[in-house]
Amino acid sequence: MARFLSAIVLFFLGCTWVSDRGEEESPLRVTVLDVGQGLAVLLEFDGRYGLYDSGPDSAGVGDSLRVRGVDELEWVVLSHNHRDHVGGFVDGSLSEKSPVRIKRLFVGPDTAGGIWRDSVLYVVHKRGIPVDTLVRGDVVQLGSAGNSLSAEMPDIRVLWPPDYETVDGNHGSLVLNVSWGAGSALLTGDLDSLGERELLELSPTLSADLLQVGHHGSAGSSGLAFLAQVMPEYAVVSVGDGNPYGHPAESVVQKLRYVLGDSLRFFRTDRDGSVGFELWQGLGTVPMDRSGLP
Repeated sequence: MARFLSAIVLFFLGCTWVSDRGEEESPLRVTVLDVGQGLAVLLEFDGRYGLYDSGPDSAGVGDSLRVRGVDELEWVVLSHNHRDHVGGFVDGSLSEKSPVRIKRLFVGPDTAGGIWRDSVLYVVHKRGIPVDTLVRGDVVQLGSAGNSLSAEMPDIRVLWPPDYETVDGNHGSLVLNVSWGAGSALLTGDLDSLGERELLELSPTLSADLLQVGHHGSAGSSGLAFLAQVMPEYAVVSVGDGNPYGHPAESVVQKLRYVLGDSLRFFRTDRDGSVGFELWQGLGTVPMDRSGLP
């Protein structure tokens, strides 16, 4: 009920909030873009943008960014080297012909990928984009402390994989924990159930308000122990309409209903389109007004 009332207040007051300390706050926005059977998550804070995964090729992620007024990305994080997560980076949407400037690329230690990994490296070379590899404990910055009214920035931290483990494919998906004050989100890419168990061993108190459901709701992810520990208030699965894989699996949907306690807190892009949330320092996490989502 408190989150509902907060959302109503924000609807009337707009996109700022005056905290108990009398300071004006701005939210960190997290939008799971509708890219069909794939994943692309746009983060916005302090007028700056980051992108977690780029969707499949020919999904038009570049158009989705431009219609939102995004002409520059502070960074792109590619969780792992599968087509439905990196295709948009290499198909022209974000490649050398794209008007969207990319300042830095972050990748994980995924050893698989073949042609898609090579294609990403080709684009990086052609566009002169610096590239770095992320592992557990690394922090990704978004925003400018000098320009932010609060002189603070969100904490975007890599939770998986650790630097001592050899990983590939879904198991090697970079997991980001995004927090801004009382609001939090967990981006899991295609992390499988084994990765979830190992992640909980490293982060036994892990929790988040918003969960990007792993591997498009596949039965091979979203174990009940993992969901019960994270205990999200909201969950989003990025999935293509009528996809041939049967995603999201009914078993996963049932587990999410059990954990969330309300089916209205479960979103899926094939049914709901792009889904956005705002993370507030004082208010926590609330769904965005859907009228503002192209």
